[in-house]
This record gives sequence, C-alpha cells and structure tokens, in this order.
Amino acid sequence: MSEIPMELKYSKSHEWVREESGVITIGITDPAQELLGDIVFVELPELGSEVVLEGECGVIESVKAASDLYAPIAGEIIEVNEALIDSPEQINEAPYEAWIFKISPASGQGLEALLDAAAYTEMVEAE
Repeated sequence: MSEIPMELKYSKSHEWVREESGVITIGITDPAQELLGDIVFVELPELGSEVVLEGECGVIESVKAASDLYAPIAGEIIEVNEALIDSPEQINEAPYEAWIFKISPASGQGLEALLDAAAYTEMVEAE
C-alpha cells in the first residue's frame, strides 16, 4: 500500500498539500507517482502567476504518460522547486519531500474543501 501521511491534506487530483505559516506547499502523492511510473520531466508553474482553484498549472511527464498538475487552492505561485528540472526522479524517490510549488493563498481560501488522509485513502482504494 502506498504511503499517505496523516498530517497532510489531499486533492481529488492527487496533489498533497501542507500549510506552513500561511504558505501552501504542494506536491504529488505516492499513489500518483506510482501510477505515473518513472518521472522524466516536470513543467513547473510560472513564478508570480495567479492560479485558480483546480486550474491547470503545470505538467508531469513520465515514461508512461503526461499528467496535468492542478492547483488545490487559488492564489499566487511564490516558489517553484527548480531542482526538479534537472532531477525530476526526486518525485519518485520521495514524493512527500519533493515538493513542486508553493502558493500564497488568495484571501478567503482555506483548506476545508480538501480531503484528509482517511478520505484520500478511501478514494485511492476505490479507484
């Protein structure tokens, strides 16, 4: 069974979300990277760009397929993990450490709509 940390929140499109001092850090989950297989390329969102809730904001390509990245919360992209440009396999090796981007959330944007670990586990098991 894939690892699903209890302290994180999750989107239905398989992004994990960690809130730290008002900044939202986002990556893809262990089940998502397992489905994708060996990741060979990450198209990061543009720094300073505004993202909308569930809007496309990047792409992850693996040897099997390309998959869009979605913003689990609306706001501004304030940081991207440029290490993934040269080493996208970090996502396969440590999906909860290899974050992809960080968002400063738009006012009124909370994490209430996201899934907790139990609900995400249930969703993954049902797929």
